[in-house]
Order: sequence, then C-alpha cells, then structure tokens
Amino acid sequence: IFSIVVFGSIVNECYVNKDSQNPELLCIFNENESACSYGIAVGIIAFFGCIFFFIVDLYFQQISSVKDRKRAVLLDLGFSGFLAFLWFVAFCFLANQWQRTTMTRGFAQGADAARAAITFSFFSIIIWVVLAVRALQRYRLGTDMSLFATDQFPADPSAPYPGYPVGSSTESTETYQSPPFTETLEANPKGYQVPAY
Repeated sequence: IFSIVVFGSIVNECYVNKDSQNPELLCIFNENESACSYGIAVGIIAFFGCIFFFIVDLYFQQISSVKDRKRAVLLDLGFSGFLAFLWFVAFCFLANQWQRTTMTRGFAQGADAARAAITFSFFSIIIWVVLAVRALQRYRLGTDMSLFATDQFPADPSAPYPGYPVGSSTESTETYQSPPFTETLEANPKGYQVPAY
C-alpha cells in the first residue's frame, strides 16, 4: 500500500507547471527529473515484488522440494533487504531534493503529494526491514529442517518412527500391534481344504 501511495502521488501530483507562463511539466523535487523517476521506479518494483511474494507465500506449503523452499526463503530475505535499502535511498534523495526546492505558486499545488511521498518512503523503510527480519527468522527456523520438511519428525535420532495415528472412537484404542508375519496360523483354516496331489 505504501508503494502505491509513493508512486501514485508522484505520478499524479508531483509533475507541475512552475508558473502559468511555462507550460512544461517539471518534477516538484527541485526540478530534478531523477528524483521523480527514482521514486516511481522503487514504488513499482516494491508493488510487483509484494504481489510475487504474496503468491509465493500462498503456495509455500505446496512446494515439495526442500531446496526450492530454501531458495524461496532466501529470495524473500534478499529482496526484502534490497528493497529496504532502495527505500532508504529514496527517502534520503526525495527529502534532500524537497529541502532544496524553491516554492513557487505552481509547486505549492503538489507540496502535499511530495510530503506524502517522502513520509511513506520513510514508513516503507521500516516495513521492509521488518519483512527482512521475519524472512531471516524464517530461514533460521528452516535450518533445523522443520520449515523445509513436509513431515514433522522427532528431534532425537534414536526415537522410533511415529506410528499411524488413531482416528475415531470406533477404532481400536490399542496402540501396539503384533509384528508382521509372526502370528501363529492354523494348520487347516476353516473352509479350506488341502489339495491332494
């Protein structure tokens, strides 16, 4: 949402006429086209990145390969850290250019949009740092394979493999079964006749 506010406010209201004599649209941030372009670019990258990682999070449990899960978490960690850095640069760049802007009557129209872009750039830094920290925690949880494995196994390597879970109350409550192929079989079961050769 913050990325939409940043690039939306820059696109809609931060290109203004300096005065009524000049019909050319100028970037409100000290007439520096790079400032507006950078803010728009980072906002669009963040928006599409959010959509991509939202879809990855929805399908994360269905990824069967441990390596693919690990790659997804590492990609999320790297992207979040990179976006936090880009938002930091955007905040510093936009704030610096806004501080150097000489206000004219035309620029006063887009002043609120410029302030909103700077403010939400700052909030975006915090959000992306939090997302990077959560991705790092998720990666650390995955180092013990509980995140990346589909089945939960006991941590003790000498522990036995868990048995089949008991279902409804109509089933037997016995948890132990006799080992396979060790039952004593009747010599001649009922209804079966040994063929004579």
